Amino acid sequence: MTIATHTELVHRFTEDFTALQDAVLARMNGLASAETAAALAHPSLVGPIAIALAHADVLARGDIRRTELSGQPAPHRLRHLREHARRVRRARSEADAVCKEQRARRVPDRRRPPLEPLELRMARAADPEAYGRALREVLLDRGKRAADVRAPDNDLALWTWQRGSAAAELPVAVRELLECHDDAFVQALLRDAREGENPHLAHDAVVERWGRHVRTALAWGRYAIAQAERQVLARPLNARRVQLDALDDAYQDAAILAARAREAKHRTADLHDRIRDRAATGPFAELIAQCRAAALLRFAADEPQLWQRACRLATEHQANCDARADGCPQCHRTLAANLTENASADTSQDGGGDGDSEGFAPGYKERYAILDDSPSRAAVAVADAAIGVGDESARCGYGWAAEDGTTGYGDSMASCSGEAEIIGICQAALDLLGRHPEAPVVVLCDSTEAVEAVNLALTSADPAAAHRTVLFPEGRELLDRLSPHRHRFQVRWLKGHIGHDLNETADALAGLAVRRATGRVSASAARTEEARILRSLSCDQHPGTVAA
Repeated sequence: MTIATHTELVHRFTEDFTALQDAVLARMNGLASAETAAALAHPSLVGPIAIALAHADVLARGDIRRTELSGQPAPHRLRHLREHARRVRRARSEADAVCKEQRARRVPDRRRPPLEPLELRMARAADPEAYGRALREVLLDRGKRAADVRAPDNDLALWTWQRGSAAAELPVAVRELLECHDDAFVQALLRDAREGENPHLAHDAVVERWGRHVRTALAWGRYAIAQAERQVLARPLNARRVQLDALDDAYQDAAILAARAREAKHRTADLHDRIRDRAATGPFAELIAQCRAAALLRFAADEPQLWQRACRLATEHQANCDARADGCPQCHRTLAANLTENASADTSQDGGGDGDSEGFAPGYKERYAILDDSPSRAAVAVADAAIGVGDESARCGYGWAAEDGTTGYGDSMASCSGEAEIIGICQAALDLLGRHPEAPVVVLCDSTEAVEAVNLALTSADPAAAHRTVLFPEGRELLDRLSPHRHRFQVRWLKGHIGHDLNETADALAGLAVRRATGRVSASAARTEEARILRSLSCDQHPGTVAA
């Protein structure tokens, strides 16, 4: 093979995504020619290969799901698809590892900015908002607008300075992406996947925002898959062709979202590298050092107690740290946590905090369950949730079991496991509130994330705050319905999977619900399993189970 031929192949794979993906899959299956394999080894294709495999990974799982829902798939066909999906997932993991290694080699230690003082790194990690505010004030004092600072790391925000007043010269489409609301930006990401690629997302001024919102766009891709899947399951086996085609379209969109999410990650990492390179060299590095020094003085003046504690802890730590000769490069994270804990302890001793402000006893997170201090005559239930594993659907299942013997389960849509748990909490609470109109209601859940999110939504009494805890309309509607009852409802943490009868029942019902919702268990089998779950619940009476 000549050098010219090799270069032509690399260029073709750079420009033609389909050709690249075909070549990557051929290499994965041992079918690529020597010329193709050599071209794929070119360093410039490391990132594109990872992107192509992210796309292929979603498509492989989509093929499995479409086949599962098509009727009576041939067992050998499913085995082949599952084996292919496993190989793609393995190749994707390997490609991601190569990307990480390449980036580590591309940014040697000599190009990294000098390590900052330990006390500064500690204080900034303990209160990043205060330091960021100090740096922004310094920038403003030097004649720069806060809106000009677009770099992903506040410490390196001066990246924009090398462009002077470039913000005023940005293309109109780029400015629109920068200035629009987050929801509108996510819609732009969805259009990018479903209608046509938006080249402006790769602009240096936009790419960091792109990388920050790709997870939300991916969640909406899974939501579309779940909706299409629901339509398929609503049809008899012999009348699903149109719905299966729609499901395939949803998986195609999700695959593009996954590829573009990976691209955003690579481009953001590249931007970080270029920022750090510029920040570590030449006059720009001197300017950054001046601004950091000024920001540090302002930060210390604004937060004197935090700064004094940081200096004291840093001195004590460096007296005995084995890494002190290197400047304790990783120690600041642990020390920052200690700094925050000490500050919280000081506040508590000074009487500035109210440990029971949300109705919790002190130390509730460490307790098995809070029942001894629950309101008298309270109706108590345990809620749990489950999300599907192995596909891209946003379908989730929830289940709950109450002390009065009633249970319930159903399915909904959730962007993550935390949102699914919130849905379970709300469903259990609304059922108990309806059946016990005069009693206070307590719902226990083994997800601290969900417990804290629901408590925040309810105690704030602000619909906007409630909606920040969930992404999809199903969960938002439930929180809106629960909000008027916040004075009669409490949600508390329960340690999971330790043999608590109600918790185990809720967990089993949630798992049954998600399998029923995704068609992985028949109606008759679901009824049999439901009966088995209820028999295992150690209650004298079971007034009934409600399957939503």
